[in-house]
Amino acid sequence: MHNEHMGFDSLAVHAGGVADSMGSAVNPIYQTSTFQFESADHGAKCFSGEEKGYIYTRIGNPTIGELEEAVAALEGGYGGVATSSGMAAVNTVYMAYLGAGKHLVAHNSLYGPSRAIMESLYPRFGVQSTFIDATDPQHIRDAIRPETTLIFLETPANPTIGITDIEAIAAIAREHNIPLCVDNTFCSPYLQKPFELGADIVLHSMTKFINGHADIVAGMVVAKTREHYDKIRSVMVNMGCNMDPHQAWLTRRGLKTLGIRIDRAQENAIKVAAYLENHPKVEWVLYPGLPSHPQHELAKKQMKGPGAMISFGLKGGLQEGKLLMNNVKLALLAVSLGGIETLIQHPASMTHSKLSAESKRAAGITDELVRLSVGIENIEDIIGDLDQAFEKI
Repeated sequence: MHNEHMGFDSLAVHAGGVADSMGSAVNPIYQTSTFQFESADHGAKCFSGEEKGYIYTRIGNPTIGELEEAVAALEGGYGGVATSSGMAAVNTVYMAYLGAGKHLVAHNSLYGPSRAIMESLYPRFGVQSTFIDATDPQHIRDAIRPETTLIFLETPANPTIGITDIEAIAAIAREHNIPLCVDNTFCSPYLQKPFELGADIVLHSMTKFINGHADIVAGMVVAKTREHYDKIRSVMVNMGCNMDPHQAWLTRRGLKTLGIRIDRAQENAIKVAAYLENHPKVEWVLYPGLPSHPQHELAKKQMKGPGAMISFGLKGGLQEGKLLMNNVKLALLAVSLGGIETLIQHPASMTHSKLSAESKRAAGITDELVRLSVGIENIEDIIGDLDQAFEKI
């Protein structure tokens, strides 16, 4: 019934549907670790790949498989590999494409742990990395070495909201025959399609917009081709960072409303960004939907909409930022993003605290930066909450 010609919301509801023997309208939770074979020969053929069949949940499971198919369909990729968390997705990609003597080029402002593990853990295995400001594609070109085997971007960047030109960097990656991976967490496939812009691998922390309800952690890697898919799937299976069927079922349920949730959160964020930009206590606001954003035109070209993530700085710096965060009542002072609820946090001391002072400075993660993930609450309540918190400053 479903195909790639369906609209986004229809695909979000119907893609990947499993034909259930009982006729269930919703894909069941196959909460099992292992699957029975019809015969010894059938078991042998499943293991050899001659026949399609489920063996063991770490290798594959119908509930997880439906989610993988659905996200791959929405991204327009060959296949998806679901993982136990967003960081499991990041590590799966790192392990698939990097090794002793290999080199990574990445944007300097990424989700904190994506960068921190590359700088603290991977050097033990002889992996080298260069982090640069990828909002200028020339910086990527300059950082590539003969041993570079992966380019890794996140756009909009976390938490600086910098926009990177995926198409321009994909062209550079192709020239050097290096795979390009784009972390699409901030946009989701609803707002941005990295494969259409030339990426080879797309990953998500599905904890965020895709699930959207702050009740699970989950990751997904989507590959553009069978070759990339096989490589990534084999690493995930062997590392054992597979998803749990119940977690997959909840994520698939969240995915069904992705489009309408983002529509509402984005509508709110556009108003919140304008409110902040006009606030006398706010020094600066970074939001792709504002003409003041340095890559506003690129965002309009590359993204279907400006999204729900805003970063801003207060004139009184960190102290005023703390006062604001300590006095919000509706917004939750919590890390993560992309849920139905508005969240506020301080990256320099929270999500990006593991980065060195020098790395933070180079990436633009300043002490006064406050990150806001705008939810789907009534806009009057979100702005009213910020108003009363600003009054305490």
